[in-house]
Amino acid sequence: MGNESKVDFGALKNRARTFEVCERRVVGHVPTIALTPVVDGRTGAYESNVAETWAMVEKVHKLISENVFLPDGTPVRLVVAPEIVYGARSGARAQEYYTREGVGANIWISRSWAYSDELMSVCQGVGSSEWIQAAYGLNQTDRPGAVWLKAFCAAMDEKKRPIFSIYNPDLEDDSGDIAPYVAERLLRFARCATAVLELRGKNYLSVGSVSMGIIGSDVRRNALLHYFGMGSVAVDMVAVRGRIDNGFYDHDELEKAFEYMKSKFKFKFNEGEKPYSDDDLLKESILMTMIVRDLMVGNPRLADPAVGDAQGFKADVEHAQGCNAIFAGTQGQRAWTDLFPNFDLCESILNSSFDWNGYRAPYIVATENDSKNGIGMIAANILSGMPQLFADIRTNWTVESIKAATGRDVSDVAPDGLIDKRNSGAGSLDYALNVFELVDGSKSAQQTACEIRENPELRQKLIDKAIEGTTYIGAILEYFLGDGLSSSYRTPGGVPMTAYRYNMVGDKMTFSVVEGETIDLPQDVADHISGVTNETWPETYWTPRGMSSFEYMSKIGPNHDANSFGLIGADLITFNAILRIPVDMHNIADEDIFRPTIWDRFGGDDFRACKELGPLYE
Repeated sequence: MGNESKVDFGALKNRARTFEVCERRVVGHVPTIALTPVVDGRTGAYESNVAETWAMVEKVHKLISENVFLPDGTPVRLVVAPEIVYGARSGARAQEYYTREGVGANIWISRSWAYSDELMSVCQGVGSSEWIQAAYGLNQTDRPGAVWLKAFCAAMDEKKRPIFSIYNPDLEDDSGDIAPYVAERLLRFARCATAVLELRGKNYLSVGSVSMGIIGSDVRRNALLHYFGMGSVAVDMVAVRGRIDNGFYDHDELEKAFEYMKSKFKFKFNEGEKPYSDDDLLKESILMTMIVRDLMVGNPRLADPAVGDAQGFKADVEHAQGCNAIFAGTQGQRAWTDLFPNFDLCESILNSSFDWNGYRAPYIVATENDSKNGIGMIAANILSGMPQLFADIRTNWTVESIKAATGRDVSDVAPDGLIDKRNSGAGSLDYALNVFELVDGSKSAQQTACEIRENPELRQKLIDKAIEGTTYIGAILEYFLGDGLSSSYRTPGGVPMTAYRYNMVGDKMTFSVVEGETIDLPQDVADHISGVTNETWPETYWTPRGMSSFEYMSKIGPNHDANSFGLIGADLITFNAILRIPVDMHNIADEDIFRPTIWDRFGGDDFRACKELGPLYE
């Protein structure tokens, strides 16, 4: 064992700096969840439970491994305790193993009684105060799994260690499949824990600073650290301009991208006097896209002297590294757009599930550097597997206001009004279609994402339909003096869609989430709304469930929200409970809300529980 600590410092001193290509887009440990079986340690009681307990663990392992993935298709990593935990020493063995494996979340699993407080040794080691904990106790009569579950959760509550309790409402037969209720809660916990762990240790990249005085553009670095365990990196907008002017980009990729965009998409460029020719505007917009991506996650070709010599730039290992940013925001407007093209094409392409290199996971980028919208987008992207839609909460239209403006009665499709979600031209192109119609329309967002990701024909169909539904239109020169290209499309109706938003109140963070559905307006009505608003920007007409559009408009915080395919509100509530961020507004059914048991000790009051516990990483 003594040799394990030896380091060859001579080799390290002489090692040349290189760009180390990793398997994943951002550097970081694959989110890892432990499964910890526990039983009664008494001789006889232990032996009679071994086989059935391991069978439970095997079922949980199969359920999670087949259903929980990162947006790029990477499965969540599962590890299992080296032996069933039944006391302090076996718990310590599990702790030692989990620490080596980089575990960040744990699910305790039992069908019988076990000695609750003695098991705590498995979650007392270094770093484990941040571990995300759940416990599943079998609901049956011959072995008191429920008794253990209640005793153990009470012990965790007393120690102020939040834990999610999973217990089926009806008696279970452990010889069959996992009960649907239990399976749903196991998967919700696993998805949310995976999202929390995937964010931990990554960065937000702020490209520029505050945009047009928008408070969401004020990047709260301590909030990212204390609530999400994230770092933040800021680069001035001059970094983008400098890379363009110095040719520090992959020139071969630029030509490939230009030919792809010009041949695949429809364009409606500005006419008359303008800052750029059509081709130069498209190339400049593509360059901005490539450069923001390279700043986020790096590009090994920029570190390669042979590539630099061939393309006329100086290779630079440092600048090629990028910022290991899992999401970003671009300042865009005013200081930049008074002189150069806007970031609409950049943001629309990066946020989509494809580009000129084919189908891939989105690069989450927030318009106008709204990091508080962006953090919700990356969380919802991981939870759902789907691209996200950044939007202005543009206008609340009531039945009466539409009737007055158009003479049309839309009470059959929007009896409580609608929200015109019209982003500044940068909406993810996937929202030009109803992705659920590519597969069985009844499937969840996560299932739909998996089916599309695993089927080349579906991937191509998505790309074709998104391109078909999109036109890039020249920016309104009155606002964008440097021109730009805005993605214009109309989201179809009937798409289940969840709206959400993070808010700051002083140094405290809250979260809002509302589920709803997009609607199809009569074409003349939609055309009217578009014409009197801004027809160059993508438009999505959405109705919240169980509330009027005015209520949503009046209670949601800032001028932006973000949106996800699918109804993922319950997942987002669980995700924020893990992080101890209170939810100030939602329309999720009580039976779908899943929070740690300690919330019950505070009367279910989200704000009291979060205040008492404090942010996860503070």
